[in-house]
Amino acid sequence: MTDYYEILGLSKDATKDEIKSAFRKKARELHPDVNKAPDAEEKFKELGKAYETLSDDNKRATYDRYGEDGLRNAGFDTGGPFAGGFGDLNEIFNSFFGSMAGFGFGAHADPNAPIEGDDLRLDIEIDFEQAVFGCEKEIKFDHLELCPECGGTGAEKGTKPSVCPSCHGTGQVQQVMRTPLGSISQIVTCPQCRGTGKIISSPCKACSGHGKIEKEKKITVKIPAGVDNMSKIRVSREGDAGTNGGPAGDLYVVLHVKPSDYFKREGYDVYTRLDISPAQAALGDETVIKTLDGEQKITVQAGVQSGNTIKIKGAGIPNIARPSQRGNHIVVIAVVTPVKLTDEEKSLYKKLYEIQKNKQPAPTIMDKVKGVFNNV
Repeated sequence: MTDYYEILGLSKDATKDEIKSAFRKKARELHPDVNKAPDAEEKFKELGKAYETLSDDNKRATYDRYGEDGLRNAGFDTGGPFAGGFGDLNEIFNSFFGSMAGFGFGAHADPNAPIEGDDLRLDIEIDFEQAVFGCEKEIKFDHLELCPECGGTGAEKGTKPSVCPSCHGTGQVQQVMRTPLGSISQIVTCPQCRGTGKIISSPCKACSGHGKIEKEKKITVKIPAGVDNMSKIRVSREGDAGTNGGPAGDLYVVLHVKPSDYFKREGYDVYTRLDISPAQAALGDETVIKTLDGEQKITVQAGVQSGNTIKIKGAGIPNIARPSQRGNHIVVIAVVTPVKLTDEEKSLYKKLYEIQKNKQPAPTIMDKVKGVFNNV
């Protein structure tokens, strides 16, 4: 079964901006004008179907619930935007995102204006304790950098791009169409330079004239104390390189926190369960439990019931905005009835039973409430 999220390299909670960014990045990699792999055209068509579905709220909701068959059964067209073929990358981006989207330029846009690079997303996994107290994490990711050979011009070293003779550097040309109602003039992307306003006669061999190369980078990211599952850390200017001197995009690191076998987190509080015997519950006790800060002695009050809690103030998760403030550690009491008893224990329980058999239990709050309603 085709997974549209997997095609775009996204999780199911991806935002619209993340879907758009992922499509733009993948489209540049898979467009058959750039990618000469035998299956590039088929993959590009699947990419178009994935984007068209996930960028539409109604289609996405239907797909999330029923899959591709559900889309067809609901009457949606599942052929995708490229079922009948596709044009160049500029035209695709213009049709999807508008005239100022990344590669394409509108009728009044300057093709040589600086354009910011795409943002990127990287998902990493961290331990529960690392999320609680923060850590430094070394990460590796791929992004687009300016080609070191041509400096981002796309032209072979020693040469430079020339102004497009068709559009004179504007990236657009005027096109006249004859119709039964007369001639219609419109501004379209220049077919010779594809909207760049430049002609590269001798493309750089290192980047094939694109001006950018994909490169793996390794950096250390500081993860603050108190982050939670799916928290995002923005690393400024570590996304794809910009165009025409524009700044690089940002890298967003999405954190997936491994659940703890012992602690359960709710907001900035942590919960743990403490199993005690009926004797401990009746008589009270002192015991040692594990906290985020190590072992700590706590007192169990006599007469405690299952479900009662003991609060250790300030022993929870640090507040991400104010790390000096922490939540609480809530210990939930569970009175465990013994399953296997020794002969001595059986004898003692029998004696206790005989003592308590004729003892009238103290009325509970619920008993008192029932009594009130019985008299109504």
